[in-house]
Order: sequence, then structure tokens, then C-alpha cells
Amino acid sequence: MAGRDARPAQAARRARAVSAEPASPVHPELRAALLAAVDERAPRLDRDRVAACFDFADRAHGDQRRESGLPYVSHLVEVVRILMDLLEGRLDTTLACAALLHDVVEDTEVSLEEVERRFGREVASLVEGVTKLAGLHFDSREAEQAENFRKMLLSMSRDLRVIFIKLADRLHNMRTIEYLRPEKRRRIAEETRDIYAPLAHRLGMAGIKRELEDLALKVLEPDAYVELARRVAARREEREAFLAAVQGRLEEGLRAAGIRAEVKGRPKHFYSIFSKMRSGRDFETIYDLFGLRIVTHTRNDCYRALGVVHDLFTPVADRFKDYIATPKSNMYQSLHTTVLTESGEMVEVQIRTWDMHRTAETGIAAHYVYKQGGRLDEELDAKLGGFVAQTADWQRTTGDDEYMDFLRTALYQEEVFVYTPRRELKRLPKGSTPLDFAFLIHTEVGQRTVGARVNGELVPLRHELRNGDTVEIVTSPNAQPSEDWLQIVRTTTARSKIRHWLRQKRHDDSVALGREVLERELRRHRHTVDDGRLEEVARALGQPDVETLFARLGEGQLSLTQVVRKALPQKEGLAEGLLKGPLEALGLVRKPAGGVRIQGIDNVMLSFARCCQPVPGDRVVGIVTVGRGVSVHRMDCPNTFAGRVAPERRVAVEWDARVGETFPVRLVVWGTDRPSLLADIARAISTTSVNIRQVGMASEDRTVRGVFVVEVPHLAKLEEVTAAIRRVKGVTQVERRQRAFRPGGPGAR
Repeated sequence: MAGRDARPAQAARRARAVSAEPASPVHPELRAALLAAVDERAPRLDRDRVAACFDFADRAHGDQRRESGLPYVSHLVEVVRILMDLLEGRLDTTLACAALLHDVVEDTEVSLEEVERRFGREVASLVEGVTKLAGLHFDSREAEQAENFRKMLLSMSRDLRVIFIKLADRLHNMRTIEYLRPEKRRRIAEETRDIYAPLAHRLGMAGIKRELEDLALKVLEPDAYVELARRVAARREEREAFLAAVQGRLEEGLRAAGIRAEVKGRPKHFYSIFSKMRSGRDFETIYDLFGLRIVTHTRNDCYRALGVVHDLFTPVADRFKDYIATPKSNMYQSLHTTVLTESGEMVEVQIRTWDMHRTAETGIAAHYVYKQGGRLDEELDAKLGGFVAQTADWQRTTGDDEYMDFLRTALYQEEVFVYTPRRELKRLPKGSTPLDFAFLIHTEVGQRTVGARVNGELVPLRHELRNGDTVEIVTSPNAQPSEDWLQIVRTTTARSKIRHWLRQKRHDDSVALGREVLERELRRHRHTVDDGRLEEVARALGQPDVETLFARLGEGQLSLTQVVRKALPQKEGLAEGLLKGPLEALGLVRKPAGGVRIQGIDNVMLSFARCCQPVPGDRVVGIVTVGRGVSVHRMDCPNTFAGRVAPERRVAVEWDARVGETFPVRLVVWGTDRPSLLADIARAISTTSVNIRQVGMASEDRTVRGVFVVEVPHLAKLEEVTAAIRRVKGVTQVERRQRAFRPGGPGAR
């Protein structure tokens, strides 16, 4: 049905010529070639009836030629040859006649009634079923497209031979597609890839499916096809030599086991390689680029052969599949195993019987046996999962706008097709969940998802969708993604969108926290800094902008000391304070007076120990140090234990804190990582009216550890802060962290 250029006047003359029935054929050489093929390959056919059909078609098409320049009837002869390959000895006379006549009604002035009068209702019915498929366009209206496919599949459900003719017709048209105009070539190739190749696959006709896919790829992705051909050819000699050695070992092992079998190579077709590479796999890692196939005579020999393969080579775990015990929905049966050779190469081996091999290559055609009217055997359709019978049901239950949805749902077995509440069809990988569906609809819908209804019933977000489900997403303006969603979604698109949102959320939280910490510290110093000065600080610290500066500060990658030092004008004593260390510069070490007093003693230098950071309310003790006066420790600080401090160096102290005075405390927080955890902890601390002086947080394997330095006036406030942190979702533990004591104890210097 490709490459026609007949004109109305010519068609009229051909119609009169057919009626006149001239004695000699228009193309006797093609007639002779056809009948020779019938004699050799299909001797059961009614030779005279086939010859009569050819003569009728030859006169009807007359001098009509294909775009290649060949007589149009050459296409009809090639379609019959393809059917001979497909059906072998099961090709019947009616099917052969219909194949020869399948274009006369569509492309000439011959009517369907004329075909029926001359060749019978059965032939005319097959011609009608194929003729109605003319003018298929994927870019046409949905109703027009649905009507064409509806008629084809309805005809198929009544007579399976319709689809045999159509697939043979499409295959030969694809073999000669290079003669068509580029835009028509592309339209036909897309239609072939998206409908006819999956249809052949669904009917188990792997040989036709593979060739259709490769031919479509050559048109749709010409550069990729040429590159694949080059790379395959470059490795062919090396790979074939390697596989020949493996094949020899297998043949020897099978003979030794007394198993009659044939071992042969199984090259991967280009479209399959292209699809795997498009999904992210490297050409070199497609280990079944060249595989091996063992064909035996009995089912039992298949399992015996499997034992031989596994004795000779190491099987790869989780790469064995038994499609003999559990056939695929298109009747495919084989044992699949992947083995590792001594050189480290992996080879995929398929094992099947000759009957299974015929079914694998030709599918339903291998089981087709002519019945009156071409009716499909119900048992055969059951093996296909009722696919053919379902096509008849669709005629009654769907309108044009839904029909193509059902068709695609039935053809794509490795995908699921589900519907929106408005009956829009959406395609998802098998195993997808409502979350995948939500992100497919729109990123914003996915981010706001709180629940889902499938076929009207509320389901968990991890519910696995099935073909034909109607999915409704429940959203909330306050909802947002979580880390757990990454364990639920199956599509890379949804996973990528979730991860992007989580990264952005962490960044935003870090910016807000960094801004808050810096502003509090600047207020403590009674300073404000304008945006221009912050830009200068950011550049001075190697950050591209102020937002990044805040983010790094909130993440703990920049210290507050660094930022404050750059932001504030240098004052007397600041440099000296920094030389003493970051804690001293931030005031984390108390000044020599205030907070506590030694009973009965005045004018003694006092300092608060950095190891245990005591606050009012803690039981404390003073330790006399060398050159630093008295250091105040908590009573439970290891640096005050007997054996580390001489009794005479211990002095009694008591709290004497002034109103408004605060003391730094280091808290360590553990939890399960999730978005906004850092911000939520910071907000919880802020609710207690406590200042955060320093913060840092890191995550590994979804476990987070954060360090917060807060200023509290007394122990009761510290307990309030820790309680507030513990109430944050995801927090598992909060500790008042004490630094490890120094060897030699306090005052050892």
C-alpha cells in the first residue's frame, strides 16, 4: 500500500481491461516466479486458483508502479512470499488469494462486490478487513485513527488471517521504505514502531517484530543506526571467535550427555541495543549483544541441557528464568540463563525445543491451523491471555476516543497505562505508583500529593498501578516531598524531581538559619551590616554571593567567627581574642569575674572550664590552676576526679550569676535525616527564647548528627531547650556533650 501513482483515467481503463479478461498477463515473469514458489514451498495450495487471483490483480493494477519503479504487483508477490516464511506449510489458498488481491479495492476501480463474485465471500472479507486500513496517520484526529485500528482488530477477531496479511504487507513496505518522501517515510516508521511492532510482539511473532523495529530505527534514528552498525561490525570478528569457542565446548558437552541438540549464535538486533543504550547502559556492558541458543527435541532435554551448561560454566546469580514452566503472555517458552566464562565474559544462553523455537519466532502463526472462516481457536487465544477475543469486546464497550488507549494498553506489556479522572491515558513503567503518576501529570501536583484514589478507592502512595486503573491524586497546599518518597517512586523523572526539591529545601533552610545566626550575633555586638558590606564579606571568604554565604554558614561549612571577623570593623582586643581561639573570640569563655564566687575570698581570677561548660544550677567545684586562677567545673567532670586533681587544689565555689547573664552549652543532636530537620530544630530552640551561637550538621546513610552551641541563663532553661529539641520529628537523641579531658588534667600546663 505504498508508492502508488495511478490516475483515475488509468484506473478506469484497468477496470474495463479486467472485465474484458485479456488472454495474457501483464507481467508474465512475476506470475512464473509466484507459481514456482508455490510449487516448491506450498504445494498444498490450489495452484490454478492462485494463478487466477494473480491474473486478476495483475490486470487490475496494470502498469501501476511503486516508488521504486518496480511493477506494483511485485509487492503482492513479496507479501505472499513473506506469508510462506511465516506460516510454512499452513498457508491456505484463501489467505494466499486475499494477499494477492489485498490492494485492488483500495487502489483500482475494482469493487469489493466484484472480488466477492469472482473469488467468494471469504476472500472478499479478508480484502475488506485490510482495505479499510488505508490512510493511517498518527498525526491525524484520534477518532480517525481509532476507527482504522478498530476495524482492523475487529476483522482480526473474526478472522486471524487479516493480521497476517497486514503484518506481511507492512514488513515489505518497510523493506522498501527508502523510496518514499522523507515526511511519509517518517510517519510510516513511527506508526510501525509504535503499533505494528508491538502488535507483532503481542502475538508472539518475534521475527517480524525484530525486523520491523530495526527498519523503523534506520528511518527514525539514521545516525544512531549507522553508528551501531559500525560498532557491531568492529567487534563482530572478535565476538564470533569467542562464541565459537564457547559453542564448541557446549556441543561437546551435549554430545557427551547424549543430548541431540543444535547450538547456534543469537545476535542482538539493533533496536534492542539502541533501547538499552538509551536507558543508560553502555554499549560494552550489553553482555547479550551476542548470545547462544540451544535447540533440542524434547522438553526434558531442555532441562538436561541446562545442567550441561551450568556444569561447564559458572551461572550468574539471579539471571535464570524458566519460561517453559511459566510461558509469557505471547506464548513464548525458553530457559534463559547467563553464565560466566573463564575469561570473565558473560554469555546469555537460551534453551528451547524446535516447537518452542517456531513459536518464539512466529508466535500465533506457528499454532494457526485453518478452520472454516478462519476462526481463532479459543484454546489458542487463551494462551495469548484472551487478547484477540478482547478486541471484539472493545468494539462494544469503548468509544473512538478511548479505543487507542485500550489498544496501547494491550500491546505494551512492559508498561502500564492508566487514566486520569478525565480519561486521559498516561503511560508509566511497570511497577509505577500513584506518586509516579502525580509527577507525570505535573511537578507541582507531585510535590503537593498527600494521597491517591485508584478506581475510586483510597490507596497508599506505594500502591502498584495496573493497566486500566483510573488514578486521582489528592493534594494539599501544605504538603511537601520527603526522603521516604525516593523509596516509593519507580520512574527516574519522579525521583529526579524529588531529589531536586529536597536539595533546594535544604539550601533554603540553610540560608534562613545562616541569616538568623549571623543577625543575632551582630545584634549582640550592637552592629548592623548592609547588603553591600555582606557582598564584600562573601567575596572575601570565597563565596559567589550573600545567599551562598548564608547557606555555608547554616550548613556549618563556614564558622560564625570567620564571618563576624570579616563583617565587623577591627576593634582593639579582637585580634588578641582570635589568637586565643574561636571560643574565646565568641565569648564562650567567661570573663575573669562574675557568675560564681569563692566562699570568703575576693579578687581571685575565675574562668569557666571549656570541657564541661557549667551553668547555674549545676553542682560546681573550683580547681586552682597554674597562671589562670581558679577554673570552675561541674562536679561530674572527669577533669575533677580524684587521681587527676590533688585535694589541696580543690576549692568550694557557689553560683552568683547576675540577672540576664548567659552561659554557653554545647548540645549534640542525633536523628533520622529529612528535609527541614535543621530548620525545625533551630525553630524549636528559638521558641525557648534562647540564642544559638553556633551550629553544624552532617548526614551519612540517612543518619544525621548536629552540634548546637546555645546560651542559657541556668540549668532549668537548658532542660527546657533539650526537651523542645526532643519533640522535633526525626530527633532520636539529645546530649549535653562534654569534651574529652586532657591528659594531665586541668592546670597541667
